[in-house]
Amino acid sequence: RKEYVDLYVNYMFNKSVQKPFEDFMQGFLRGCPARNWKMFFPEELQVLLQGCTTFDWHLLEKNVVYGGYKKLDRTIRNFWTVFHKLPEEKKKMFLAFLSGSDRITGYEVECFRFCIADPQKENPDEVCPFASTCYFTLFLPR
Repeated sequence: RKEYVDLYVNYMFNKSVQKPFEDFMQGFLRGCPARNWKMFFPEELQVLLQGCTTFDWHLLEKNVVYGGYKKLDRTIRNFWTVFHKLPEEKKKMFLAFLSGSDRITGYEVECFRFCIADPQKENPDEVCPFASTCYFTLFLPR
């Protein structure tokens, strides 16, 4: 029985996927040669490919650039007060709204910057917050 189980497990996890995996690896290495990956430690490569999944939200707040606002403006203070009260899952949803992903890929949190800008509309009550994901900009009406 043990030999049968060993052969079956080997087939299921190795032999049955060998050809598709080799095809995938060939295509992957064509676009991303292995020599380029060797410079990274495994942890760095994981962050580069998957992104950061845990965040220091206060550090993220320190890295924000403001467009048409100052850090001490009432709208900004209110935003951060509400933001820091959100549960972790909602904060990640905000990050997805801002950047298109709930992770920060290719960056350390210390290097990730985004902008909170005033959309400068005549009647801010008629404008909802919106984001430009390409530029990591949140347009937050007053």
